[in-house]
Amino acid sequence: MRFSLDEYFVVELARAIRDSEVTFHGFASPCATVAMHVAKRSHAPSALLIEGAMYAVNPHPEFIPPTSNDHSLKQGAVYSMRFEEAFDMSVRGEVDNMFLSGVQIDRYGNTNVTAIGGMPEPKVKMGGGGGGCNISATIGRLSLWTTNHRPGRCLVERCDFITDIGHRTPHGTRAELGYPGRGPQVLITELGVFDFPDGTARLRKLFPDVTLEEVRASTGFEFPVAQDLDSVEAPSREQIGLVREIDPLGVRHREFRPSELERSFNV
Repeated sequence: MRFSLDEYFVVELARAIRDSEVTFHGFASPCATVAMHVAKRSHAPSALLIEGAMYAVNPHPEFIPPTSNDHSLKQGAVYSMRFEEAFDMSVRGEVDNMFLSGVQIDRYGNTNVTAIGGMPEPKVKMGGGGGGCNISATIGRLSLWTTNHRPGRCLVERCDFITDIGHRTPHGTRAELGYPGRGPQVLITELGVFDFPDGTARLRKLFPDVTLEEVRASTGFEFPVAQDLDSVEAPSREQIGLVREIDPLGVRHREFRPSELERSFNV
């Protein structure tokens, strides 16, 4: 069975979701959206999913729409939360896992979706975090992802602006700042998977068509490598089938460069 990188990537994202936990994602996150439903329909049937744009709890949409503000994402939901309810849950520490991405991500897992070039006079002003900074401080753990690792401008030595909080900021560590959340635990990119055993990114897995040298060349900071560096576990036929069933429109493809979508594998 032939499958492509986008399917491989989404299944790896889904593995960050544990059964019987609460998982949340934000706006415009098609890969995370698909991953949540793959997990719910496979290894995490008792997980509680909060659809980040519509705040629907455990929805069961027929397909993933092109926009995250589509009412179809509320289909089958057991409850439709108010905006403030989701934030209250996060502050109380009742959300176990949140997916976050960024235009810039540093070695500590800080992310930037606010400004390239920094404030108050950025080169590029982006949409901002929509409250992500607040809840990134208190959620149990953060699962980071990006599909823009290879060009070399995403994983950087230092974020121009910190939108969402990692393990350490210029003002101190999470413990020093009094933030109860455990911070980033995994960073999944189109090249490989990092973990944060001591609060800094460590390369843990590589996709099988990627070399360590490629990862080093695309990363703006030095990183340790796990002694047991391994390949990312291939998805099963069932998992690939779920990705295709949940996202028949291929909305997940929008997160990838065309050249990355040409990568394919066998299972």
